[in-house]
Amino acid sequence: MKPASRIQATIEILERVAENTRIPMDSAVGDYMRHRRYIGSKDRNEITQRVYNMTRAHARIGWWLDKIGSENTARNRVLVWLAFGENGGDGVDKGRLKSLFDGSKYAPEPLDEKELKRFGHMSGRNFDHPEMPDAVRVECPPQYEEVLRGYFGENFEDEMRAMLSPATLDLRVNAFLMKREDAAKSLEKDGVKTTETTMSPWGLRCEHKAFLTKTKAMNKGWIDIQDEGSQMIAHLCDVQPGAQVMDYCAGAGGKTLALAAAMNRKGRIVAMDNDAKRLEKGRRRYKKSGLADIIEVRCLADEKHRKWVKRQKEKFDVVLMDVPCTGTGTWRRNPDMRWIQYGPGLEELIQIQIEILEKASALVKPGGRLIYATCSLLPAENEEQIEKFLKENPEFEVQSVPENLGADYMRLTPHRHGTDGFFAAVMVKK
Repeated sequence: MKPASRIQATIEILERVAENTRIPMDSAVGDYMRHRRYIGSKDRNEITQRVYNMTRAHARIGWWLDKIGSENTARNRVLVWLAFGENGGDGVDKGRLKSLFDGSKYAPEPLDEKELKRFGHMSGRNFDHPEMPDAVRVECPPQYEEVLRGYFGENFEDEMRAMLSPATLDLRVNAFLMKREDAAKSLEKDGVKTTETTMSPWGLRCEHKAFLTKTKAMNKGWIDIQDEGSQMIAHLCDVQPGAQVMDYCAGAGGKTLALAAAMNRKGRIVAMDNDAKRLEKGRRRYKKSGLADIIEVRCLADEKHRKWVKRQKEKFDVVLMDVPCTGTGTWRRNPDMRWIQYGPGLEELIQIQIEILEKASALVKPGGRLIYATCSLLPAENEEQIEKFLKENPEFEVQSVPENLGADYMRLTPHRHGTDGFFAAVMVKK
């Protein structure tokens, strides 16, 4: 593809995202590429990276459009990005800009005089303008500014800036099949260099972009892609071989796999969710990892499984709930979620979380552990939920986590820990 054609593809994808706010950006990009097989891998990568980088600069681009009096369209947003964000932040000059909007086949229409004049107002200036509010500069959505300022205090800007960088690529080694150091050696033979994660005993962090599908470790089920923070949720469950474990919101099974490996494939894990498609993905992963023997899959959309759950009062040593949430801790890898809420709103999610807590807590044996987790930064979904639950359920008490994770509760952020934003509370039934 010509450089100008890649710019046109960027504009078209941004228009699709703006027109259909029910579809997450990664799905919109994937759908666009899937229907254009002629786009080569290098072109796909450049277009995708530009779309994601522009989304990470959503508020700043919007601020500049207001300043120069330009309509908020995909084409104009690309113009602002080319002025400030392209070429590692250096932007492009007017000559290069004209060549990218030359009106040729599969290229954007030529720029008119007004567009060139507006570009001239931006060219050579800093993206972070002195008049720009600090919340815009760090890409904090207005609806979350007050609560995040209150939570992070003087570290607000540092914490928010840390979420502007792309997420790291973390791997969890299948401890049942492979030692971490041996998995690292296997990956290096296939050209993937890694370092051991500092918190998770199972984790490896890729040093550069990696094509894992071609590695022996991935094909043999020795590794899985999983953020170190997500691994730490499973680690805090402290499951033992032979235990009875419930993963109440298992999804596609990332934490289920971590738990099964930590149990050395001894005991029983029930993976539950109300999404049958995601559970089915998990089933395939369990088999590949050699852990399917101890994992029992039950979909809550099925009436017989809902009835089964009601009969399981106080049957489990460990119950994990990674509950549905706003996903505000995943903004590094899902930058569009800063600005678009694809699922239920905060108030509805809070009620869903309360219901899950009530149902799942009944499954815990006396002396057993209940782990509540989110990938959210919001206290309303985290500390406040646990405080309400403990007040109404005095038979549970909080078990402190290691101090480097946050003391009473685990609180991980990109700035402090280099992970996505995660919360976890470990509670013991008296």
